[in-house]
Amino acid sequence: MTVTEQGRDGGVRTSGTAWTMLAMATIGFAVNFWAWALISPLGPLFRDNGRVGDLSESDVALMVAVPVVVGSLGRIIVGALTDKYGGRVMFPLISAITIIPILFLAFVALDSYALILVGGFFLGIAGTAFAVGVPFVNAWFPPAKRGLAVGIFGAGMGGTAISALTTVKLYKNLGDTSPFLITAAVLAIYAVAAWVILRDAPGRTAPTTSLGSRLAANAKLPISWQACILYAVAFGGYVAFSVYLPAYLKTAHGLTPADASNRMAGFVVVAVLMRPIGGWLSDRLGAIPVLAAGYAVVVVCAAISAGTPPLDGVGTVAFLAMAAALGSGSGATFALIAQVTEPSRVGGVTGLVGAAGGLGGFVPPLIMGYVYGRTDSYAIGLWMLSVTAALTLVLTLTVVRRTATHHQLSERTPA
Repeated sequence: MTVTEQGRDGGVRTSGTAWTMLAMATIGFAVNFWAWALISPLGPLFRDNGRVGDLSESDVALMVAVPVVVGSLGRIIVGALTDKYGGRVMFPLISAITIIPILFLAFVALDSYALILVGGFFLGIAGTAFAVGVPFVNAWFPPAKRGLAVGIFGAGMGGTAISALTTVKLYKNLGDTSPFLITAAVLAIYAVAAWVILRDAPGRTAPTTSLGSRLAANAKLPISWQACILYAVAFGGYVAFSVYLPAYLKTAHGLTPADASNRMAGFVVVAVLMRPIGGWLSDRLGAIPVLAAGYAVVVVCAAISAGTPPLDGVGTVAFLAMAAALGSGSGATFALIAQVTEPSRVGGVTGLVGAAGGLGGFVPPLIMGYVYGRTDSYAIGLWMLSVTAALTLVLTLTVVRRTATHHQLSERTPA
C-alpha cells in the first residue's frame, strides 16, 4: 500500500487508499460536528418552554458557548495526541467518547440547566475531531495536493448544518431524546467503521518527546501564531456570522425568523463549498494570493454592509461574497500550514490554530451586540471587521509571505 504512485507522465498521482481515508475522515468530522452542535438549536427552545427554569439570554448564550469553547481549546491537546498516536486511534476514540455525554444529556440532564452545562462541557470533546483529521489527511497526500485534500476535509464543518436542520424537528416530532439517540447511534456506527477501515499513512513517525515539550515547541513556531491570526479572522468570521446573522437580519433588515434562517443557511453553504476550493487554489497559485484575495474581499464587503444596503441587491451580494472569502481563506490557511510545517508537527500546530479559529468566532457577536445596544446600529461593528481584515491582509502580504518564502528557500537548499 502506498500513498502515491508514479504516473506514466512521470508525475505523482494519489492512491485510491488515500482518497478512501479522506472520505472516512470527512464523514467523521461531519458526524462529530453534528454532535458538537446539538445544544445550540435547543437553547432558544429551552428558554421559551421553561423546561429547565426561567432562562435569561445570557443563560442561553452560556449553554451554547460551553461545548464550543471546550471543543476549541481541547484541539490543542488532541492535535498533539494525534501526532503521537495517529488518526487511526484518535478518530474512533473521540467518536466513542462523545457518545457518553450525549447519552447523559438524553437521559439525565434535559430537566436541569446545571446538568445541561455539565453535559455540554464534555460534549465539547466532539469539536476536537478537527485536530485529528487535518494531520491524518495531510500525511496521506503529497504536498501538491494537500491544500485540496485538507480543504475537502474541512467541508465537514457542514455537520453543524445537519444539527441546525434536524435537532429541533426531531425533538418536537419524535420525542425529546430522539436527536441525541440518533446522533449517538451514528457516532457508534462511525467509530466501529473507522476502527476497521482507517489506517495511518505509511511511514508515519510518532514523536518521542513529551506532550508538554511538543506543545511548547509548536507554540514557538512562527507559522503557529501567524496561522492563528489568519484562521481567527477567516474561520472565526464564518462562525460569527453563522451564529449572529439571523439576529442581525431580523433587527437590521426586518426579516422574519424563517427568512433570516434561510439566508443564514445560504451563507453557510457558500462558505462550506468554498473551503475546498480555497485549498485547491492554494495548491495551484500558492496560499498567500488566495488568503490576500479573501481578506481584501472582506475589507470591501464589510465596509459596504456597514451602510445597510438593501438585501434585494448589493446587500445580499456583499454577504455572499464575504461567505466565499471566509470559506476560501479557511481552506487556504491549512493549505499554508501543510506547505510550511513538518508532517510530525502538523497535528500540534493544527490544534493551536483550530482553537484560535473556534474562539475567534465568539468575539465579533459580542462586539456587535454591545455596539448595537449602545448605538442602535451595526455600522461600527462592521467597520471594525473591515479594519481587522485590512490589518490581516497586511500581515499576510508581509510577515506570512516571508515565512512561506523562507520555507521554500530552505527546501531548495541542499543539506
